[in-house]
Amino acid sequence: MLYQFHELQKSWLSGASALASIGAEMFTNPALPMGYTGIGPVAASALEVFAHATAPRGKPEFGIDNVTVGATQQPVTEAVVLNKPFGDLRRFSHPGLADDAPRLLIVAPMSGHYATLLRGTVERMLENSVVYITDWADAKRVPLSEGRFDLDDYIDYVIDFLDHIHGEADGAGVHAMAVCQPSVPVFAATAIMNANNHPAAPKTLTMMGGPIDTRKSPTSVNDLAMDRPIEWFRQSVIATVPVQYHGAGRKVYPGFLQLAGFMSMNLGNHLMSHYEMFKHLTVGEQEEAQATKDFYEEYRSVCDMTAEFYLQTVEEVFQKHSLPSGTLTHRGEKVDLGTVTSTALLAVEGERDDISGIGQTRAALELTPNLPEKKKRYYLVEGAGHYGIFNGSRWRTKIAPVVEEFMAAHG
Repeated sequence: MLYQFHELQKSWLSGASALASIGAEMFTNPALPMGYTGIGPVAASALEVFAHATAPRGKPEFGIDNVTVGATQQPVTEAVVLNKPFGDLRRFSHPGLADDAPRLLIVAPMSGHYATLLRGTVERMLENSVVYITDWADAKRVPLSEGRFDLDDYIDYVIDFLDHIHGEADGAGVHAMAVCQPSVPVFAATAIMNANNHPAAPKTLTMMGGPIDTRKSPTSVNDLAMDRPIEWFRQSVIATVPVQYHGAGRKVYPGFLQLAGFMSMNLGNHLMSHYEMFKHLTVGEQEEAQATKDFYEEYRSVCDMTAEFYLQTVEEVFQKHSLPSGTLTHRGEKVDLGTVTSTALLAVEGERDDISGIGQTRAALELTPNLPEKKKRYYLVEGAGHYGIFNGSRWRTKIAPVVEEFMAAHG
């Protein structure tokens, strides 16, 4: 009933959002006297904020039409180069790139948001690299006939994607970047590929704000996973996709629950952001208000993940700490991090990250005893929160150059 109630609520709010938009236009219509009263701009601003907050959202577009390289704008070509039931592989390139430009796979989180949350990450790395990204599917739209998708499947997808990129690379170096949640499965995939001397094993792996070992500097997210048994999660947050979607009958962890959890963690900040947007609108500061709108347009666009993947992630990553404990398995075989001997590792952490605490990503460097120290690097970004390590000015001017330098040194 959880999903059905949400769909009913969404329908109500959609209608309320439409009415609020009409009301906002009425209060600002120069043909009507309300726009010339003191209450007019205030009421219109309040209704506009409400309409934006309650509007239904679908999957956003990447919308990267061009990228600035030096003083030149280059047109960007976007293409789906590999299609799989639970996620596509998208490629971004531009004519200004050299034939031997590095190939970078950015593995986006499967954690409730779409891969477009990493639009800024793609855009910056695209300046000097051919960029690929995992465009994970919304589980409620994947038919039951496509089967299940769990942590083993995730690792297989990463290996398949890297193999495809290697085939396209024509001798150029292939690199990988995992942002937050995928750090664990991508690290595991890298170990498996190193162990098998796989030709597509990445030259470098950059892990950013990833929960490699959540026993280090645990955050409120980590505490929540530890405070309750796995059965609580199975009983409390898993829902069945209703009949109006292609994935009807599939067990999922709904994106709307994930969003509610993230919003509640920093509710005061989110309320203040909307209040600031209201103030900007009342005084006509449209550009400042639009910046807030753009952020929440992306932040509120959410998708479902399969129940089996979500529950495995909670149990293996946050409760059992299987990867750092050496007990994680893939298709029945133990994942041995000691086999990582060729892929250079870069661990990036934010000083103010409230999702993955300091030391959780750096642990990857301590878990690879057979990797030469010259192939390891750690970068703690001063003043950066979780989203600041892959988006925004710090990402563009401080972090991305470090990643590019690391790729060049080990490519």
